[in-house]
Amino acid sequence: MTTIYLPIAEVAVSLPLLLAIGGGVGLLSGLFGVGGGFLLTPLLIFVGIPPAVAVGSEANQLVAASLSGIVAHWRGGRIDLRMGWMLLAGGIAGSTVGVSLFAWLRASGQIDLVIKLMYVALLGVIGSMMMVESIRANLHRLRTQDDGNGAGDSRPEQLSWRQRLPLQMHFPTS
Repeated sequence: MTTIYLPIAEVAVSLPLLLAIGGGVGLLSGLFGVGGGFLLTPLLIFVGIPPAVAVGSEANQLVAASLSGIVAHWRGGRIDLRMGWMLLAGGIAGSTVGVSLFAWLRASGQIDLVIKLMYVALLGVIGSMMMVESIRANLHRLRTQDDGNGAGDSRPEQLSWRQRLPLQMHFPTS
């Protein structure tokens, strides 16, 4: 088996395994439109990469996957630039805070524990949100099913709390 020594992580890892992880995460990112970070970082930690190095290394993969995704979606006309600029501004602000918090946690010696706990919490929240969304969609589908007489439920949905929030923007492509 071909291994590669990673001097910053101070571990030797299987090169085919790293290539498979990168390819698999890239495939899932492109297929489902999700950022690969929440997949890649736990996988790197699982194969023995220290959490702090896994987070930093994941950023490299994120740039490559994002650029290739932008090109593919731009060609298909599926990019809303206005929304992209808003997400970019929020991403820069969030990343700045995140890097500062990361440095503080690393200096305090708690970075590995916090990263692991944050991933558990993040995946738990995402899983819960997906479950709630699925339950709501199924309940809505059951309530609006046609009874065979053409008398399906046609009542308009009430505005959700998200639709009533102030400072909203319209994104025509989305």
